[in-house]
Amino acid sequence: MIKFNGVSEKHVNLYPTHMMKSLIEREQNGLLRTLPDHFPGIDFCSNDYLGFSRLGLLNSKMVEQNPNGPVPFGATGSRLISGNSAAIQEAEKQIALFHHAKSALIFNSGYDANLGLLSCVAQRTDLILYDEFVHASLLDGIKLSPSTSHKFLHNDVAAIEALLIKHQKNFENIFIVLESVYALDGDSSPLIEITELCRPFKNVFLIVDEAHAIGVYGKQGRGLCNALNIESRCFARIYTYGKAMGCQGAVILGSEVLTNYLVNYARSFIYTTALPLYSINAILRAYQLLIETDEKEKLQKNIAYFYQKAAGLRHCVKSQSAIHSFTVSSLEQAERLERQLIEKNMHVRIMKSPTVKPSSERVRISLHSFNTREEIDLLVEVLSKFH
Repeated sequence: MIKFNGVSEKHVNLYPTHMMKSLIEREQNGLLRTLPDHFPGIDFCSNDYLGFSRLGLLNSKMVEQNPNGPVPFGATGSRLISGNSAAIQEAEKQIALFHHAKSALIFNSGYDANLGLLSCVAQRTDLILYDEFVHASLLDGIKLSPSTSHKFLHNDVAAIEALLIKHQKNFENIFIVLESVYALDGDSSPLIEITELCRPFKNVFLIVDEAHAIGVYGKQGRGLCNALNIESRCFARIYTYGKAMGCQGAVILGSEVLTNYLVNYARSFIYTTALPLYSINAILRAYQLLIETDEKEKLQKNIAYFYQKAAGLRHCVKSQSAIHSFTVSSLEQAERLERQLIEKNMHVRIMKSPTVKPSSERVRISLHSFNTREEIDLLVEVLSKFH
């Protein structure tokens, strides 16, 4: 019987009854989410792919001394009220330059960025086509949009083409929404083929979330769009900083018109206190580390090593990204595998409903630049013996 603040489900007068009923139902199904308080020492779980956070690489120069006096700890307001600064605007210029974009706009998180973008950019006369596996933040933004939306099967280029041919004359604009690297299994979108589909249509715009590609793909970790040389063919690209970059925040890259539009219509930007200066400095420091360190190369070597060692694992979904997964037949099996890994001091996470469909649970593995070959060998050993 679950309790919150010592109150059992019998005392439902303190909150709407559906809240406790939903939690009890989720607990009975083995799906109740709780905040972890134990973290095994070997990290195959976090998104800190390059170790910028774990290794303390962001600490130096993160908060610079200001010769004109102390730097305020907080931004004190939204960017449109009191939270804007020359430092943030200069950071956005540098970020846009790094990612070969015309303009950049920083948001407080990837969720805020995706919610703000997708909820405002498409109008009632527009259509949003989206991959069935896009992140919840993109889905939430699509739900808030006044436009029509249609889901297509994961990475199904033929389905996208059929939808474009069917709908491109029925809507003023069509936005295709996808991720360059998907968080579930680490697989990539067929970006080249999709950009070629978009080329003949003047009213089709591509939105790419690069959350799991920054720091992993492209020159100096610029992302998969950079690696495939399609940056200029995207209407909007989203890069988040809570993963390989090891800090906080996100940025939407595109045209100056897009940036100005978001400043005026993206509610998650307009009504949110801006990031403080130390967060902006941390973002810039992370970009500097992408250029100066060899953590990306170390990560790539670990990905290649795991790929080689796990070649014979039938249930391992391998990828060229930092994300891999091990499929199981039930939630009970996933929990048993998680326990076995924890016993070996390894930290992984189960992907369970509603993140995945029931009976498609899996254990997700995140590789990092700082994982040793001995740790990877131990991981593969446990996976190979699991049945």
